[in-house]
Amino acid sequence: MRTVGIIGMGHVGATVAYTLFTHGMVDDLILIDKNEDKVNAEYNDLHDTLVRNDTYVNVRKQDWDGLEDADIIITAFGDIAASVKTGDRFGEFELNAKNAREVGADIKESGFHGVLINISNPCDAITQILQETTGLKKNRVFGTGTFLDTARVQRIIGEKLGQDPRNVEGFVLGEHGSSQFTAWSTIRVNNKIAFQLFGEEEQEKISKQSNKNSFIVANGKGYTSYAIATCAVRLVQAVFSDARLYCPVSVYNPEYKTYIGYPAIIGRDGIEEEIELKLTSEEKEKLEAAADKIKEHLDQLKKK
Repeated sequence: MRTVGIIGMGHVGATVAYTLFTHGMVDDLILIDKNEDKVNAEYNDLHDTLVRNDTYVNVRKQDWDGLEDADIIITAFGDIAASVKTGDRFGEFELNAKNAREVGADIKESGFHGVLINISNPCDAITQILQETTGLKKNRVFGTGTFLDTARVQRIIGEKLGQDPRNVEGFVLGEHGSSQFTAWSTIRVNNKIAFQLFGEEEQEKISKQSNKNSFIVANGKGYTSYAIATCAVRLVQAVFSDARLYCPVSVYNPEYKTYIGYPAIIGRDGIEEEIELKLTSEEKEKLEAAADKIKEHLDQLKKK
């Protein structure tokens, strides 16, 4: 039985739930949210869908005890309004840090021992708080991190070159936020080195546009949902199928002593392996700066 719990029934959590439900990727789905009316609405909407759905899914709500035997928990709590207003994902840090401590304690009390995938922002810092609070092993707790940011860069490069974005390889690294950066030394298009296809000025425009696009969506809709939900679903699929998917996620990096966007192998036990990249000296400096920013915010929180 494939059981997934989703904590947070906002736009993202609900989209993840709907996608897992309609794609037949789960047998049991547990929906949890502080807002009883909202979780009840999503629960009933999915049940109304069941009679027309291709597969049968057992949907439960507010079942914390049921998380003990869940395979995966997805955390998608919080309100992105502060991030949209400020342009900085740390705009929602204080509220979501409090949520993460509360949710983490409840997850620990449930007896959950599976894989936890965090979406809540600021993703890297919140993932670290969840790992510390739940007491789960670091490899069993990771976040969506720069998986989506990488997809945005793949899309832009693909459009510029008239290519399927899936033909674009490489990574956006660092914080899932303002200090993220495109590691151009890793980017390939049909096995061609990307920085040979674009000048430095064009590279800079592409990198900035990928970050801008997230706020274009958020400002227009008031939130983001489809792309990030698709990333989370892909990670769920990788865990269930033991796919050993190679992708950038928010993973604990022992060198930088924090969770940060970096490539890893995703399988049945979560993070199966971290893949060390041969970055340029400039890229290493940017990665270290992103790690310092994440750790600085976490340190400031501990002092409060």
